[in-house]
Amino acid sequence: MTTTDDRTTAAAVDPGPLIKLTIADCAAKVLHSAVTLGVFGALAEGPADAGRIVAATGLHPRMAGDFLDALAGLGLLERTGDDRYTNGPLAKAYLVPGTSTYLGGFVELTNETLYGTWGRLTEALTTGTPQHLDPDKGGFVGDKHTDPEKMKRFFAGLDAYSDRMGVEIAGRVDWSRHSSFVDLGGARGNLASVLVKEHPHLKAGVFDLERTRPLFTEHVGRLGYADRIEFTGGDFFTDDIPRADVIVLGHILHGFDTDRRRELLRRVHAAVNPGGRILVYDRMIDDERRDAERLLSSLHMRLVSPDGSEYRVGDLYAWLRDAGFGDAVAEPLLGTHTLVTATR
Repeated sequence: MTTTDDRTTAAAVDPGPLIKLTIADCAAKVLHSAVTLGVFGALAEGPADAGRIVAATGLHPRMAGDFLDALAGLGLLERTGDDRYTNGPLAKAYLVPGTSTYLGGFVELTNETLYGTWGRLTEALTTGTPQHLDPDKGGFVGDKHTDPEKMKRFFAGLDAYSDRMGVEIAGRVDWSRHSSFVDLGGARGNLASVLVKEHPHLKAGVFDLERTRPLFTEHVGRLGYADRIEFTGGDFFTDDIPRADVIVLGHILHGFDTDRRRELLRRVHAAVNPGGRILVYDRMIDDERRDAERLLSSLHMRLVSPDGSEYRVGDLYAWLRDAGFGDAVAEPLLGTHTLVTATR
């Protein structure tokens, strides 16, 4: 029963943040729809009025006004006058198809994969059971795909993100000290391709499941790096990891429990050449466990895998030290991830 004291307490607290949180997925769906319909591509050449955007994208006139103004309100479009729109800075940088920095594939991937899974969060919270989607209908666990064409779509979405990740890593590490690297779980070689483009002296390798080889061969060949990057098929825990000066683990450790993480890091240590280093990046949890976005990412891993989760930077330091690595250093990466490097 509501009392006068309850009403007095509530009156002192603005309910706005709660309402915004309740409808937070609406903004994401507006972005997803804009990418799918090609709004940002339609504005790539410059401003256009609503009528031209409707004609180019198939938007219904009844929906167009609020939809386009919502995109402007979110900072993705800019509106000039009453009825002319242009891409905002964020959209120009990352959402125009055909550009080298395009992240629309990643946006589409998350739209296909997140909503069905998170719609079953309550069930997962009460049963502890991973809420796998059928991977061939958009499930997020890429190595479970059975349809090659859908595997390509999955990797294409990840490539949109790894392009930017690769550029960042290429500039963060003093690669002049090293002559080789292996991207562990490097899929079809996209991040490796970025690194060899930026540092031509590097001998590159990708280690992933054998079933990924045809996709790697096709993608790396199309990029023109077939003679620069070597693919090795195998299992992280049963097959020898190729030796290299640097071994990269991106979005790998968060898929396993602590014991498997420790085991994998020991295997990686054995494969890194003396004086080399390991690079690990994930959406690691801050040591105080207060960053909501990182914790949501960890919860997502628990939703889609039986053992996975994000982990604290301090925990990774301990695992690296136990595996034999030293001089571990953490730094922010892309504003969403943490990069940890350590030496052998």
